[in-house]
Amino acid sequence: MHPEEFALLLRAGPFHLALRAALAARGLPLHRVQHRLAARGIKVGVTSLSYWQQGARRPRRAESLRAVRALEQILELPPGTLVRLLGGSAGPGTDAPRPAARPFRSLVGTGAAVEDLLAGMGLPADGGLHTVGHHERVRIGARRELLGRDSQHVVRAHRDGIDRYLAIHEGDPGCDPAAVRVLAHDNCRTGRIRRDPEAGLVVAELLFDARLRSGDTYVFGYGFEDGTGNRSSEYVRGFGYAGGQYVLQVRFDAAALPVSCRRFRQSGPGAPRSELSALTPSGGHRAVHLVEQGVRRGILGIGWEWD
Repeated sequence: MHPEEFALLLRAGPFHLALRAALAARGLPLHRVQHRLAARGIKVGVTSLSYWQQGARRPRRAESLRAVRALEQILELPPGTLVRLLGGSAGPGTDAPRPAARPFRSLVGTGAAVEDLLAGMGLPADGGLHTVGHHERVRIGARRELLGRDSQHVVRAHRDGIDRYLAIHEGDPGCDPAAVRVLAHDNCRTGRIRRDPEAGLVVAELLFDARLRSGDTYVFGYGFEDGTGNRSSEYVRGFGYAGGQYVLQVRFDAAALPVSCRRFRQSGPGAPRSELSALTPSGGHRAVHLVEQGVRRGILGIGWEWD
């Protein structure tokens, strides 16, 4: 496993994949791990350890959590690395589900409309996937409008049976969702598409070419062709989960270059913008970009000003 991917699993989980990767990195078979736990006075069966790394069960009792803390020492991990991935509610007699994603309404101004569209499609808020890497390319046209955007997405399933992803497009003021085209590029095809004219929203179901098991990764590409809105001044993306790499590239038409560009972060819609830094379109590419190695929950974006 690549060191960056290993570090991401330890930071963002899920727990069973982080444990499995740490065991592989140390080259320790489960029976040896069991012996080392026993030497510390902790009794855990090989079957239980196997279930933990497969995601079939999660440590929940006091003795199990004590074992997880000992595993951090045995596997030479920083204290708290694995326990943290079980969630803050882990304790005696409690289960530790995957931390809930932030709701859409806390990430985008049209979040309530997004949630209504998803509810109408009968889909759960947790799609069973988390992002390993996402490279997004946004194109701004000669009329200073959002022409479209394309994504190359790498995801990992955190439960069995996942076979789709929901892509959300929010147009700029004046956008006509009925005229927005959804494009399925690599390893996926379009399923159901829902549109909200008042909110300028399009929600598209992208169906995978395979059904994923927990721990499987998948690479797919998709895009939206827009060009229907008024003048564009920024592009933002909300993140309900932490973890993964995100790359955003915004390219401008040669006939319409902004006078300034800036990246920013927000905790939510309307919140103060922080981590501001100026960006300069590069040469003939007329593009600016940001790279976030370990995404935190909240909003990332690039804004620009016209003359």
